[in-house]
Amino acid sequence: MKAVTWQGRRDVRVEDVPDPRIEEPTDAVIRITSSGLCGSDLHLYEVLTPFMTPGDILGHEPMGIVEEVGPGVPDLAAGDRVVVPFQIACGNCWMCLTGLPTQCETTQVTGEGMGAPLFGYTRLYGAVPGAQAEYLRVPQAQFGPIKVPEGPPDDRFVYLSDVLPTAWQAVEYASVPPGGSLAVLGLGPIGDMACRIALARGAEQVFGVDLVPERLARANRRGVRTYDLRAFDDEKELVRAIHDETNGRGPDAVIDAVGTEAHGSHAAKLAQTASAMLPRKISGPLAERFSVDRLGALYMAIDLVRRGGTISLSGVYGGMADPLPLLTLFDKQIQLRMGQANVRRWSDEILPYLTDEDPLGVDDFATHRLPLSEAPHAYEMFQRKQEGAIKILMQP
Repeated sequence: MKAVTWQGRRDVRVEDVPDPRIEEPTDAVIRITSSGLCGSDLHLYEVLTPFMTPGDILGHEPMGIVEEVGPGVPDLAAGDRVVVPFQIACGNCWMCLTGLPTQCETTQVTGEGMGAPLFGYTRLYGAVPGAQAEYLRVPQAQFGPIKVPEGPPDDRFVYLSDVLPTAWQAVEYASVPPGGSLAVLGLGPIGDMACRIALARGAEQVFGVDLVPERLARANRRGVRTYDLRAFDDEKELVRAIHDETNGRGPDAVIDAVGTEAHGSHAAKLAQTASAMLPRKISGPLAERFSVDRLGALYMAIDLVRRGGTISLSGVYGGMADPLPLLTLFDKQIQLRMGQANVRRWSDEILPYLTDEDPLGVDDFATHRLPLSEAPHAYEMFQRKQEGAIKILMQP
């Protein structure tokens, strides 16, 4: 089959790889019909290269048609249309039953000290072959795949794999009170969708911050009060502007939907670039113990949120040696929540929003739909923020 493979920093290729097959009784094999390109994939493309191996199959946002199931998968059959969550969990352990499938005790990557494995996402998360491919082996298929009805196009449901539950959890963790205020830093797919969900769930004021004109315009059309980072002399001026809209206090909550590649953190960017260019035998151990993030967005969130408010992190961070302003966090009594989205914890709450009325705008959420063969161009375009690329779906 054809699949998108990682070969090095900013080097992905579409190659022939072996077809997946049933290996365990709880496996299924899915024929992919759509697979998303995620901002998290760009971290692998650029800064998390020390944890990658040439030939790794990328991608973690799939949906498709069940081709085959193992004998331990009683509720799926060939021909079922499914969305596959990006994490792999059993559904039966204490963590899963508590609503934390990202911490699944059956599948945890204990050798790396990490939680549940993820499709297509570094050896830290199990090096499981990913979903930017023609077919996908799905472990723990007795729990993971979400059956969806025939009829509507893939766009209606594909975001249940990652975008919708990640944005939903970001809003849930933000704990915005009824009629309250929320600022979202970064208006890529997750930040954009978090704004839509917050408005749909009753937030009175939603502020969005970015520096890409297409992202700002798109969020503004959905009722978000947008701020272009480039229009301010410094970030403190932007913080003051949003404080002025919230009685001088700041918003009740801030979602950091940017993560490790934040704009403006020049020293950390140089360190990340240098690490990514070292030989893997050297860069891997160094990254595990001394990696740093570009913390510009997190620092802004700390300045921006009101005292006693909440910061919700949905952007991926990977640093082990990041300097955090703990005195400020403590003094402002800020609540901080974060983590990979627990997809199956939220999927049943999200499904009622995927109606013909389409209140979250999923039907036209993708800006680009490309064949899998154009994956190298898709990665480059998305990473460089070219051609208005905000959300890309690929079809085999």
